[in-house]
Amino acid sequence: MILKKLFDTAKDPLLNIYFTAGYPKIDSMPSILNELEKSGVDMVEIGIPYSDPLSDGEVIQNSNTKALENGITMDLIFSQLDKCSFSIPKIMMGYFNTVFLYGVEKFCKKCEENNVNGVILPDLPIAIYQEKYRVIFEKHNISMIFLITPETTEERIRYIDSCSTSFIYAISSSSTTGKGTDIQSSESYLNRLKEMNLRSPLMIGFNISTMEDFEFASAYASGGIIGSAFIRHITNKENLNLDIETFIQAIRKNNK
Repeated sequence: MILKKLFDTAKDPLLNIYFTAGYPKIDSMPSILNELEKSGVDMVEIGIPYSDPLSDGEVIQNSNTKALENGITMDLIFSQLDKCSFSIPKIMMGYFNTVFLYGVEKFCKKCEENNVNGVILPDLPIAIYQEKYRVIFEKHNISMIFLITPETTEERIRYIDSCSTSFIYAISSSSTTGKGTDIQSSESYLNRLKEMNLRSPLMIGFNISTMEDFEFASAYASGGIIGSAFIRHITNKENLNLDIETFIQAIRKNNK
């Protein structure tokens, strides 16, 4: 799988950028994807807009609301993906109700057709995924990416590790996204994860917005995930391509 190959061959910390499909404009996604690839991002996380994204903070919630107001739909997301010439790994992040209503089999088939490599569904319990949906996702070569938090027990972390086929998303704090909590306050938790010597690689998300944050997270994992800071940066910008390039250069200037 392309995600596994990425982690196996990476020589530098991996940067994953999250953005919301259909934001800031309904047709922004192809331009964002192409510019992120040109700017040297290692993978992207495409947010499927949802009316009540509980695990997300105000910035991402607002982008979800705006994308839905713009008229984005699941079919339109896949239609836009179909028009992209984009080679780095793509992950889709959303909430299970959206996928369930769309049809799990149909969703996975569309992901495979559009070279989506992984999916994050925070509200889908791992036990239910294993029992009812794992076979469908694996049939279509889609890696389910599970989340852990500072409150996740070691026993559960090791169980999640045993079920993972690409990487584990380690949330750096128990707050929602974009709260501005200092990621260095999570040092003991991240160090505990590092010392567990898990089979699966880790990517750190939440509270990463600067080069220093990214470097700190990368000391404990394979890299970092940036969402709210990126969305905040591209909001109300006239030259989207230039602003994306500027943002990524500020994060990676000492890393690549």
